[in-house]
Amino acid sequence: MNLLEMLFSSMNNQNSVNTMSQKTGLSGSQITKLLILALPILLRALTKNAASRDGAKSLSDALTAHTSTDNMALQIQNADEEDGNKILGHILGGNVNNVVGALSQQTGTDQEQVKGLLGMIAPALLSGLSAATNHAQQQNTYDMSGLLSLFGGQQQQQSGGILSQLFGAPQQQQTTGGLLSQLLGGGQQQQQSGGFLSQLFGAKPQQQQNTIDGTALLQALLSMMQ
Repeated sequence: MNLLEMLFSSMNNQNSVNTMSQKTGLSGSQITKLLILALPILLRALTKNAASRDGAKSLSDALTAHTSTDNMALQIQNADEEDGNKILGHILGGNVNNVVGALSQQTGTDQEQVKGLLGMIAPALLSGLSAATNHAQQQNTYDMSGLLSLFGGQQQQQSGGILSQLFGAPQQQQTTGGLLSQLLGGGQQQQQSGGFLSQLFGAKPQQQQNTIDGTALLQALLSMMQ
């Protein structure tokens, strides 16, 4: 299980979704859709930021301020949304409104609700990344399965794992590309416009594939510790 899968599993469990629903007014299905789309975007932006030594150092410093090991539902419940909005600004820079608008359009949700949700999960995202970096350093592995119980995630039992479900079954990918495949740089839309992430962050399709699971991000952070 990689970083993206671990974060999604812990944030999309019933307790976490119920907490986000109560605080934003969004339905459970709307929250799941937003998490499916938002987490890869945030990880991609973090990876781009960490590509430079200064960016990696800045992110590493930010992680030292977000080290909660409470389960995600509790972190989200106690989230400082003002801090969360500052984190979003650092992660996305001038693209915050573009990302919020695109997520709102893709999920049919209100932009203020989307921004509220992102601000709510941002501190928990950094705490999860902090724990994942420490885990990778101590265990010398990028497998994040061991952190699931810590953050209240659920191990995927079906073959193929969480991402195969998020991106659609193989047959679905071949026939429709799936919503995520289109947004994250796949299928016909990728050929026409480079995909959603390419437009926002200037990533090439191969770069997206290499960084979307969080491995490149962990590698950049671990290099700062050496």
